[in-house]
Amino acid sequence: MNQNVKFKTVNMNLIWIIFIGVAIISYFIQYMLNKRFDEYSNIQLMNGMTGKDVAEKMLRDNGITDVKVGNVPGKLTDHYNPTDKTLNLSDAVYNSCSVAAAAVAAHECGHALQHASEYSFLKLRSMLVPAVSFASKWVQWILLGGILLVEIFPQLLLFGICLFATTTLFSIVTLPVEVNASTRAMSWLSSAGIVNSATYPKAASALKWAASTYFVSAISSLATLVYYIMIYLGRRD
Repeated sequence: MNQNVKFKTVNMNLIWIIFIGVAIISYFIQYMLNKRFDEYSNIQLMNGMTGKDVAEKMLRDNGITDVKVGNVPGKLTDHYNPTDKTLNLSDAVYNSCSVAAAAVAAHECGHALQHASEYSFLKLRSMLVPAVSFASKWVQWILLGGILLVEIFPQLLLFGICLFATTTLFSIVTLPVEVNASTRAMSWLSSAGIVNSATYPKAASALKWAASTYFVSAISSLATLVYYIMIYLGRRD
């Protein structure tokens, strides 16, 4: 085995170690997110405001009148849709008066504020959506075909790598979008008096664990991209 092959073998082993490490960390973060959400869902706000109330007040306080607050089924399915300007809160947030509900509702409002102010990273993420939608539908099949045909038609794998790179870029761009939304949320929750000195750290903790899931997702996507690149580069060894 020559030095080049040894080098690539070590790198492939390192990537597999990263995969395993990311999987373990991802499980831990998801566990902590659910644990913290359930814990803080049992801590009620002193003012009795529901997630819906918090969202509507934050939007009003920031002069946003064209965003509709609605309800969607599920747990932690909350999201802001910039296409139709709807802020969708899950069952566990919409009618809840808890610290967790306030934090999640304010975070989603943070995305509405980003949209209204044309936040650069949100605009970039929105621009990537069509490419990511296409890539998500076909990339696994193209990569599979590319790996099987790598010796006779390496261009197919290269095309798959390019498609997967768009999803990786999307994951990376999502990080500042989520962190900024949480920053806006915590700033408003404090200034508006929705949380106090006792509940502020709990709301911040809930959003921190939620943001961590996006960080792990980005690392996992990047490691996967490197894995496919190394298969492509090592096809002649």
